[in-house]
Amino acid sequence: MKTVMLAAGEGKRMRPLTYTKPKVMLPVANKPILEWNLINAIKAGLNDFIFVIGYKGEIVKNYFGDGSKWNVNIEYVNQEKALGTAHAIEMVEDFVEDFIVLCGDTIFGSNDIKKMKRKYGIGLVKVEDAKEYGVVELKGKKIVKIHEKMEEPISNIINAGIYHFGKEIFEYIKKTEKSPRGEYEITDSINMMASSHEIEGVYIEEWKDVIYPWNLLELNEEILKKMEGEIEGEIEENVTIKGNVVIEKGSIVKNGSYIEGPVIIGKNCRIGPNCYIRPYTSIGDDCHIGNGSEVKNSIIMNGSNVPHLNYVGDSVIGSNCNLGAGTKIANLRLDKKNIKVFTNGKKVDTKRRKLGAIIGDNVQTGINASINVGCMIGNNAFIGPAAIASGEIKPHTRVM
Repeated sequence: MKTVMLAAGEGKRMRPLTYTKPKVMLPVANKPILEWNLINAIKAGLNDFIFVIGYKGEIVKNYFGDGSKWNVNIEYVNQEKALGTAHAIEMVEDFVEDFIVLCGDTIFGSNDIKKMKRKYGIGLVKVEDAKEYGVVELKGKKIVKIHEKMEEPISNIINAGIYHFGKEIFEYIKKTEKSPRGEYEITDSINMMASSHEIEGVYIEEWKDVIYPWNLLELNEEILKKMEGEIEGEIEENVTIKGNVVIEKGSIVKNGSYIEGPVIIGKNCRIGPNCYIRPYTSIGDDCHIGNGSEVKNSIIMNGSNVPHLNYVGDSVIGSNCNLGAGTKIANLRLDKKNIKVFTNGKKVDTKRRKLGAIIGDNVQTGINASINVGCMIGNNAFIGPAAIASGEIKPHTRVM
């Protein structure tokens, strides 16, 4: 059985992080979202994969290669234009018979993937707010119709983004017309197929979707909670480590540092001296968390530095960023209300009381820069000494 991973999209709602990386390659607990899906699919007994890549697909290909690192086979199909999920699946027609499809930017549990292996059908999940999803109309277990993004959803049962198809799906994909978004949607193909075939809805339990950048923090917390501690790096004297903490090879934790798990620290990092790393923090490879710095409930990607007297809370910091001495990120409004952000020119309620900054790759700040709650900073931006950053800051901007 082949497994098709849909990994071609940019993920515009994940900007500024996706200006430089495809959404599926954004890390949680120091692994790309797509890798967590691969790991769970392997646990479910699958070992033959086709990755449909597109936007910045070379990043996916360079990371996963032929799959030998995971003892599986990975092939690639390039969707050069983002023409929708039905078009992406159509591209694998010549390579599959009986096959599973996983949306690469949603993490599915291994037991649920096993369940989908046994049955032709569509994965279903119940959510609190169904407005952002395809709402599924059912008759018993049978799919009647998938309604895309209803203002007033008829139920809280949604299309989870995991499918088990046979060859017949391609007959309906070929009949699928462009949606109002200008894409060929697999949900339209399924709706046509449902009029003449009985398609079963299969409820799944472990499901985590990532729509906006702050959803990465929720997913990161969920994965870290399940992780066991393992120390492979060097720990100097007078270091306190509590709870489950992973410290990978080549990293050193210096005197006076306090780490409170669950926390993961990647390879070749310099931690401390005298820093405080609080729970639900993921620090990538080749990072530096230095003297007097505090990091809490955050994701810091490869090659980034929080080196001198910094505070980072409830934030996502991209790769190869550097915070100047004294740079602080606020993460709580004074009135304690939900934090709203500007992203792609629109105001969005994050539904979070605590959210710091979402910072793209290669951002630098000067000494004593201040970053306000919910600030979205595009890649290669520069926040000058003592400057205050707030709102949405586009890539390559200088704030002085």
